[in-house]
Amino acid sequence: MTTTGTPVILYDTTLRDGTQGENITLSLADKLRIARMLDEYGFPFIEGGWPGSNPKDIEFFAAARKIRWERARLAAFGSTRHKDRPPADDPNLRELVAAETPVITIFGKSWLLHVTEVLGATPTQNLDMIADSIGFIADHGREAVYDAEHFFDGYRADRDYALATLRAARDAGARTLVLCDTNGGTLTDELSRILGDVRGSLERDRGAAAVTWGIHTHNDAELAVANSIAAVQAGVRHVQATINGYGERCGNANMVSILATLALKTSNELSPAGGGDLAALTELSRSVAEIANQAPNDYQPYVGRSAFAHKGGVHGAAVAKVQHSYQHVDPGAVGNAGRLVVSELGGRANTAIRARQLGLELDGVIDPRELSKLIKRLEHEGLAFEGAEASFELLIRRHTPGYAAPFRILDYTVLVEQREGRELLAEGTVKVEVAGEVLHTASDGNGPVNALDGALRKALRAFYPVLDGVHLVDYKVRILDGTSATAARTRVIIDSQDGARTWSTMGSDTNIIAASAQALADSLEYAIWKSGAELRRRDERHFTTTNGTHEPAATGGPA
Repeated sequence: MTTTGTPVILYDTTLRDGTQGENITLSLADKLRIARMLDEYGFPFIEGGWPGSNPKDIEFFAAARKIRWERARLAAFGSTRHKDRPPADDPNLRELVAAETPVITIFGKSWLLHVTEVLGATPTQNLDMIADSIGFIADHGREAVYDAEHFFDGYRADRDYALATLRAARDAGARTLVLCDTNGGTLTDELSRILGDVRGSLERDRGAAAVTWGIHTHNDAELAVANSIAAVQAGVRHVQATINGYGERCGNANMVSILATLALKTSNELSPAGGGDLAALTELSRSVAEIANQAPNDYQPYVGRSAFAHKGGVHGAAVAKVQHSYQHVDPGAVGNAGRLVVSELGGRANTAIRARQLGLELDGVIDPRELSKLIKRLEHEGLAFEGAEASFELLIRRHTPGYAAPFRILDYTVLVEQREGRELLAEGTVKVEVAGEVLHTASDGNGPVNALDGALRKALRAFYPVLDGVHLVDYKVRILDGTSATAARTRVIIDSQDGARTWSTMGSDTNIIAASAQALADSLEYAIWKSGAELRRRDERHFTTTNGTHEPAATGGPA
């Protein structure tokens, strides 16, 4: 472990390198929102974009000039000058200066392959391009950060030339030299060895100005975070990364994991001070994911929903006694929470503790051993409570003395018709019993499940108007036995919400409609129970009967 009084500076490049990730597109408003969040969190540097590459980034820096930044210094990013243009005539460099940021990061070529084959320049021309570009930035009074692109590949190909590019940047005025593992393929021990050699070589230069060493890694070998931490242990004090590891190909180093690891597992001082508000780290991660329209990664270290989830019975029993027995840090330290997953792999401890976390007591309801056996049997039949906790709550609730289901489906029919020249027609009919009354309703839909859902709601909303606010938001089907082809058992999971909460329910059957009906029924029963809805009495309801179908009138809710 490295201990030093010089803080490790965390430089966020989500708004530039992160947006190069596939399927990640940020609007101008999105970029400004994320920038404000990063500033509020305390990041000392925020790289806002490449103003020479697109109009949106030019607009971002124009808007950023009107914002008072509390902690962060904005950085604009761009390349060295074109080989055939002086700096003052280079559009890219002019846009960088026009962005009016206090920091400008310039990247240049370290690998002769890129110098000769990509840029079409000579080795000497490339050194001049680096020196001229950094000098131009420094002459305009901006802090110059130099990103040595493909440095480790360049070092392996020609060590002396790679070092010469760093000297050119340093001597021209760069005070931070960032070594980039652009292709993301460098192994950790090699990276540490190269860092040691590079630092030793340049720091032996007589009369040379002192520099801050930086690291910028990509995740193509699944080593970006490990390499960043190793670089810090080797003396690097400037770390570039992105929130949630967003970035091109396999992504960049994950800033969330780097920050949490350095703050919780090393004695290094950090900027943001102390790692920022660590308890807000999970919220930051998920908020950025939402703005970027990316589903949060449940398995992401520290902040993922499953990061502190325990499914195995041995694990669950141990964590119930000693929390850190199967957890490397306290989940609350990063704003996350531990969970015990209810499944066939869990024991009675998992089941009982998870029930208590949901506010349900098993004492006097069902023995935890019997509940654990029941869950294992049901999961053997195709159910999966770990993905449908509302169904788990209902399972326990149904064993509570005095609990009566708010309705019972007696039978249902779903018809799907496709005729040439006509749109697909789906019709569902349901016969449901509520408080001794039987209603027989029908509904059309754009598919069989939608039609069944409509018919069931049409019957129930006369008794439980609260269901008008319940909406299905996701529907997932899983084939459990692919070798059985169309005869395979399916598992259906339905996500529903009512504005105040979101819940998941499930069903399993060899018939996808039957599985869907189970999941739908659980979803509506859960909504009625959790809302505390009272049964609407007969004299409060009005019905019309048409063609033998008993339906609620308009006063009972939309049909």
